Amino acid sequence: MRATWKTLALAATSCLLMGHRLGLAQVAPATILEIDLENRVNYAIDAFDVSKYATDPNLTTALAARNFRQAQQISDIVAVNGRPAKGTLVLSFRNISLTTAPTPGQAIADSTAANVMDQTFQIMNSDGTVIGSIITFGLGNGTTSPGAPSTALLGDSAIIGGTGAFLGVRGQSSAGRTLVAIRNASVTEDPANRRKIGGGAARFVLTLIPMSRPAVVVTSAGPAVVHAGDFSQVTTAKPAAQGEILSLFASGLGPTRPGVDPGQPFPASPLQAVNSPVEVTVNGRAAEVLSAVGYPGAVDGYQVNFRVPPDTGRGSATIQLSAAWIAGTEVKIAVQ
Repeated sequence: MRATWKTLALAATSCLLMGHRLGLAQVAPATILEIDLENRVNYAIDAFDVSKYATDPNLTTALAARNFRQAQQISDIVAVNGRPAKGTLVLSFRNISLTTAPTPGQAIADSTAANVMDQTFQIMNSDGTVIGSIITFGLGNGTTSPGAPSTALLGDSAIIGGTGAFLGVRGQSSAGRTLVAIRNASVTEDPANRRKIGGGAARFVLTLIPMSRPAVVVTSAGPAVVHAGDFSQVTTAKPAAQGEILSLFASGLGPTRPGVDPGQPFPASPLQAVNSPVEVTVNGRAAEVLSAVGYPGAVDGYQVNFRVPPDTGRGSATIQLSAAWIAGTEVKIAVQ
């Protein structure tokens, strides 16, 4: 792959360096992440002898909940937007029981919420490499925020930041559909057995406003997309073919492996593979992504090799690039 990548990159240098601009003709919409969780367990702080914490290997039952009690929740991330993933949601909360018509022990308020909480979603690729984390803070199990997606059902939390591919992200978060009720355990239960004993399953819905987005470089001749056969730019005079391998040049694909320090150019050796899941769609259909790497000598410049789906219709085709489920602005190329 290295020799092929170097040849393609050298041939396309003029596309990148002569009069290029980012395709920012329209603002891409917010990105919605639906994060599926399994083995959800609340460990209630219901004991005061810390020597007993996390010691009981058996299934436990938490003492009856009281207002202002604290708990720690741990869940496994198993999918993001339907794509298999790994990772962990760690959630800390304190009961507050806000309601407009309280019973004894609840808190009178104009708002409705069960708790105040902070959450960290650490999202990983299926091989266990970390993509990044998303951190939220706010109210749980109450009304959702205005403008939340229809699949967001409970809670009003702000996304206050992120790491890795989600560096600088903002937005809002709510709980979505519950598939299996969460299991409430005592803080004395050993969390090493969480997956063996089992827990709940649910979906969280996050609306992301990222600090940056993937963007295909656009030159004076059109998008910086080249033919793999002769390294010439795809144009209406020389369109792409169905099933053909193309390369596109882009920014905003995030961290790479083995990695470079922030603000430093990508080296030629070793090639830097994009750390996040990278997807290319052609007319809304997924294309096979063959490689996605940092462009040697560039800062925030990348090359993505992909195959045009064999059944792509002839004419103008819409290309959209995404990384870590964050989609960029669409560009168009000609297909014969």
